[in-house]
Amino acid sequence: MDLLVTPLMIMLEKKLEASALRQKVIANNLANVDTPGFKKSHVEFEDVLRQAQNKDRLSLHRTDTRHLDTSFINIQAIKARVIVDNSTTIRNDGNNVDIDNEMTELAKNGLDYQVFAQILGNKYSGRKKLITG
Repeated sequence: MDLLVTPLMIMLEKKLEASALRQKVIANNLANVDTPGFKKSHVEFEDVLRQAQNKDRLSLHRTDTRHLDTSFINIQAIKARVIVDNSTTIRNDGNNVDIDNEMTELAKNGLDYQVFAQILGNKYSGRKKLITG
């Protein structure tokens, strides 16, 4: 692992990737709000992350129980998933896009992206100061 890039920074990058994907999916849902039979999609990242925390841990062999826990999550392997919601229909034409809900999710996702980008930017700025003095 790069000494200047921490697992937290990699996780923030993954969250930014998931947020960018979520933005595209929400935009696609909104673009198809009047398309008969269209089924909305959503992005799962937080659930994927939780599952990874519970099972996908890599670990090194500890020779003494007093040593630090050496297990860690394989962050690089975590990927967001796009899920199509075929289980609901809110209109007679088969479309299940709720424009109010999608607009709320769009705003929330935009704020999330800004927060993650700000935190990650601060981390990289700190690294730059360490290097340049």
